[in-house]
Amino acid sequence: MAPGSLPSAPRATYVDHYLADLGPDDADITNHDTYTSGVPHATFARLRKEDPVHWTDETDGSGFWSIVGYREALAVSKDHQTFTSVKGIRLEEMDDEQTEAPRTMMEQDPPEHTRLRRLVNRGFTRKTVGTFEDAIRVIAGEVLDAALPKSQFDFVNEVAEQLPMRMLGKLLGTSDTDGHRLVKWGDALLGNTDPEFTDHVVGIADTEAFRMVPFRSPAALEIFRYAQEQAADRRVCPQADIITQLLGPTSDGEPLSDHEFNNFFTLLVAAGNDTTRYTMTHGLWSMLNHPQLWYEWKARPELTDSAVEEILRTSAVTMHFRRTATTDVEIGGKQIKAGDKVVLWFNSANHDEDGFADPFRFDLERHPNDHMSFGRNGPHLCLGAWLARMEVRVLFQELMKRVDRLEPNGPIERLRPNSIAGIKHLPVKVVA
Repeated sequence: MAPGSLPSAPRATYVDHYLADLGPDDADITNHDTYTSGVPHATFARLRKEDPVHWTDETDGSGFWSIVGYREALAVSKDHQTFTSVKGIRLEEMDDEQTEAPRTMMEQDPPEHTRLRRLVNRGFTRKTVGTFEDAIRVIAGEVLDAALPKSQFDFVNEVAEQLPMRMLGKLLGTSDTDGHRLVKWGDALLGNTDPEFTDHVVGIADTEAFRMVPFRSPAALEIFRYAQEQAADRRVCPQADIITQLLGPTSDGEPLSDHEFNNFFTLLVAAGNDTTRYTMTHGLWSMLNHPQLWYEWKARPELTDSAVEEILRTSAVTMHFRRTATTDVEIGGKQIKAGDKVVLWFNSANHDEDGFADPFRFDLERHPNDHMSFGRNGPHLCLGAWLARMEVRVLFQELMKRVDRLEPNGPIERLRPNSIAGIKHLPVKVVA
């Protein structure tokens, strides 16, 4: 076989069942340990069929409505007046003081959400992100050229973590050295129930001392200190970066308070690396399990945009967000009362037959693909959606230029949180 040629493989743009195991159909969807074995898709499939607006009991809370159907999730996501984010976006129940202290634009509805979002929104539009492509491609090439000669490595640590981290640093105006610290802190925030990422595991350790900071994590305090150091530097020497933008006046003419700035910066750190990292990893994991997809994609690069959307749909890294009903309302035939928690399960909605034909088919040509991985059609559409798409697209393009394929090289390890679906370790080896 000539160097660089592809092994013979059947041409197929899809696999009918891209998951080897859908998990149990009676899983506790609130239990963090459930997700170390993967998303319990069989449980969500049963709920979609039997009870798409499902009352879910909690051992340490009042319970909540699980919105697992696509149509119902879409309706709730559009209606921020009936289903507010102001009371919190996580399952945890907090008093008013706890809710207010870590508030970001994600825990706001318009017009306050819009006031905060406009500070940085122009930097994340599709047009602006398009100007980042060359920089992202350079970073991706450098990351891959450092990792691939090792022949065997952890794809998460060596590749998927590195590209978003370095790009986030460019946007923030920080160094790669500082980027490693930011990633470590971000892992401790989003992985606050995973013992690998924090010594202060929520639900296991005593985190009462940190109840007033984001994610009940001492890492937030480290980020706050770093954010204030960076703010002091930018006030003396402004730069063309996001930190400088955050220090400017908002739409009402007033700058963010130090508290608002700290929370906004923390949000960028938490969201700017982890979700894209785990999306990339899910995409490669799907290709490793179904090499025919890799061969077809590599042979037909015109499939790249639709392939990226299918990776986004099937990964659904942010598994859920909570809303709170502001008034009594009926949805899906259920009577929801004002004050009830209402939880949108994006991972379930993305696998609903009402939204997607053959939802467990991984289809490189799927169209349309109106997934909910970034939210949909509302004020809370993910700020970094176009950047994430670009990073995933460029990484796979550069990877396919450099290797015939990768193969699994050991068992994977998954995140523990019930909010973030991710493979935290993916050992691979290079097939030259």
